[in-house]
Amino acid sequence: MTQPADTIAAIASAPGAAGVGVLRVSGPAASAIAQALLGRPPQPRHAHFAAFRDGAGELIDRGLLLHFPAPASYTGEHVLELQGHGSAVLLDALLRRVCELGARLARPGEFTERAFLNGKLDLAQAEAVADLIAARSQAGARAALQSMEGVFSRKVGALLQSLIALRVHIEAAIDFPEEEIDFLADPAIAARLERLRAELAELLREAQRGLRLNDGLKVAIVGRPNAGKSSLLNALAGSERAIVTPIAGTTRDVLRESLSLDGIALELADTAGLRDTDDEVEREGVRRAHGELQRADVALLVTTAADCAADLAFFDALPVGVERIVLINKIDLDQAPARHSQCAGMHWLWASAKTGAGLDALREHLKRLAGAGSGEGAFSARRRHVLALQQVGALLDRTAAILTGSRAGELAAEELRQAQHALGEITGSYSSDDLLGAIFSSFCIGK
Repeated sequence: MTQPADTIAAIASAPGAAGVGVLRVSGPAASAIAQALLGRPPQPRHAHFAAFRDGAGELIDRGLLLHFPAPASYTGEHVLELQGHGSAVLLDALLRRVCELGARLARPGEFTERAFLNGKLDLAQAEAVADLIAARSQAGARAALQSMEGVFSRKVGALLQSLIALRVHIEAAIDFPEEEIDFLADPAIAARLERLRAELAELLREAQRGLRLNDGLKVAIVGRPNAGKSSLLNALAGSERAIVTPIAGTTRDVLRESLSLDGIALELADTAGLRDTDDEVEREGVRRAHGELQRADVALLVTTAADCAADLAFFDALPVGVERIVLINKIDLDQAPARHSQCAGMHWLWASAKTGAGLDALREHLKRLAGAGSGEGAFSARRRHVLALQQVGALLDRTAAILTGSRAGELAAEELRQAQHALGEITGSYSSDDLLGAIFSSFCIGK
């Protein structure tokens, strides 16, 4: 993508008639526009009180004008910021005047896109700007700030340097074929590759945690009819969101509820009871319940002590990586104590959705899965970042298999080249115009 040469403008903030509205301009004409509005050359990074007038000299508004010369600005270009009264009518009139003076309307995300193109932000940092604006929880906002500050990018960069060093090591064998077999058999190469795979696995875990902090933890509540799924949703939501009756098959569709637990965003999905049925509507609900399991971060099986062994079969078709929780419900009927444990790769809880016994342990476990307590260094991530890291992991696995088997240096080097490209796409070292267009089009106008 080429460097932009025109000047853009957009209303960056319009809180209403009683507040302050902000209009932002970026590009080579920003300085001339500032001088035309102020009547004299503006002092850099100084707040000027100005009367904003239209082409006929009529007063539009009075407010503050700030000029940030390139490259010391958000976009790396000349930037002009106009602060006036937060009236949509006044801001629209001021925007028209700015466009008359040489600017055009900005596309969604174009200010941040220019910051990326001018080297002010890498692609992961640019995405974090949008994530911060759209944060659904305090934890998500903190994680987005960490990514904006470059925490994620630096980890990707360190991994990329290790990968490049390994690639150079292996490609040296290709340049000296008479030494290739001994060179590739060097235990140092295998050790370096294993360290790289371990570092990647840790970064992938952190990125998956960052994705949950960013998007919220998606929890699919499943089980047979009348197991207490809807009662559990109501108990966690703190309101009567789902209809609860003794009639099997009451829940026919997926009911979603978003909530925050101590600043952690969760998205709960109450699903239809999983069973074979002749009812066409209920059968569609069961199909949707299975689909919800494929998209979930956590599968929460609600069952009873009597049905637990049989109900574990609901987990059989789960994708790899989905967390599994088994909640033995209705302990109030058996007068059993609330407790929890970890066994067979699953978290087990004994609770009562009716009385609330044991649900605090469930809440704490969900918060941990969503990233609570992950520390000051927790960063936000997007699904494309996770997919890229998973792709790198598969390529490193193939590299290890090649070096263990045939020791074909050219094949191993090609796998590492593809891995380097996949890592580079995260921060934008390698990026297509289509990828950039898809990312920045999701931003709001003025950012």
